[in-house]
Amino acid sequence: MKLTTRGHYSVKALLALSLHSNYGPMSVKAIASCQDLPAPYLEKLLIEMRRAGLVRSVRGAGGGYQLALDPTQISLEQILASVGETIEPLPGYNPDATAATDWVTFSLWKRLHEKLKEALASITLADLYYDARSWQAAQGEATSFII
Repeated sequence: MKLTTRGHYSVKALLALSLHSNYGPMSVKAIASCQDLPAPYLEKLLIEMRRAGLVRSVRGAGGGYQLALDPTQISLEQILASVGETIEPLPGYNPDATAATDWVTFSLWKRLHEKLKEALASITLADLYYDARSWQAAQGEATSFII
């Protein structure tokens, strides 16, 4: 499994929103700037995440995006799914019915895939938030960072 740009940018954007949650909505430009992301592409991802119920948009002066749920309620699995990210192993692979090694390999990948899905479902945005804050504290940094 490889995390694509869509998945990576989506996680970065939501992490920025979680780090900024005490300060109200955050503009696309501000998210893009603090995470070094292209704003037009980020806006498309935020729209997809809004449709999935992960963020909400606030109109008007001082508007922007903010988390629609508590960070403890947003899993990595949800974030990736909201932007169409999949983690399917060996897509389209059909093992050779006559070769035991093909079936063993296929079975192994299926089992690993299930464990990966469990891990993505169990890791929340709050976990990433605390990891980021711990890293910042260890570096002696304030609140601005890029993942």
